Amino acid sequence: MNRSSHSKMSSKPLGRAKAALKRPLEKAAGIAAQRDALADKTSPATKAALRSLYLGYRRQLTAGEPLPSVWETGLRVFSQYDEDGVILFLLAVLGTGTRRFVDLGAADGLRASNTANLALNFGFDGVFVESRGSDVADGVRFYESHPDTSASPPRFVCDWITRENVNALVSGAGFTGEVDLLSIDVDGNDYWIWEALDCVEPRLVVIETHTELGKEDFIAPYDPAFDWREAPPGARIGASPAAMTRLAAERGYRPVGANLYGFNVIYAREDVIGEVLPVVELDELFRHGSYLRGATP
Repeated sequence: MNRSSHSKMSSKPLGRAKAALKRPLEKAAGIAAQRDALADKTSPATKAALRSLYLGYRRQLTAGEPLPSVWETGLRVFSQYDEDGVILFLLAVLGTGTRRFVDLGAADGLRASNTANLALNFGFDGVFVESRGSDVADGVRFYESHPDTSASPPRFVCDWITRENVNALVSGAGFTGEVDLLSIDVDGNDYWIWEALDCVEPRLVVIETHTELGKEDFIAPYDPAFDWREAPPGARIGASPAAMTRLAAERGYRPVGANLYGFNVIYAREDVIGEVLPVVELDELFRHGSYLRGATP
């Protein structure tokens, strides 16, 4: 065996050892980066900026000054896209009542969350309902240890959400009557869950619709065991924005905002809207430029 071959062979165990040492270091670095990012999202500077924005909207309203379009208010702190900013604006304009929220399909209460910003930066109480036990365990650990929520952390309920059990899950966690925000993102049965939920009366509802269904009034049949991950490719799932808006009207709600891409629609209860906010029309939910790809000029 020549020296070159021996050198190559002897370097393999060393390379594996280095790789074995590198993996936990990379994992630790990733955890540290996530921790730093979360710390930044709840820092005093972030809180001050968000509350200044909230109070600025309130001042404009009180002074009778023109309010910005809801489409100009989006920003992301914890939300998947820009829902945090839209919710902040709507709560500033419409006011808050109980400072409580209900989040159905909440994951760990942090990832792509429509309510984490309210819990951590505005001191809201709430309940997160999620079927994945690992997500619930992660969320409980985080909120029980975070200095902003450790004294009275939001509750977590671990269960599969259906229209048959949703009221028991929410009321069993101590939430009945008025709440400021209801978020529903269960990836398929959202329409049916909202239709069944009557133990709370949210001022605002943010709910996932399926803009890929276009402007037709479409609702997929109810299936209590539905899991979007098992749906066949190209299956039409969930409810279209038109169908969800029809349900909202039946329940006494009007569309007043949405995220950047129009699929998370926000509805306000008619008795809290007054004449302050214009209704968002169906066409506006398809306003993002990506919906124009392939369209005929």
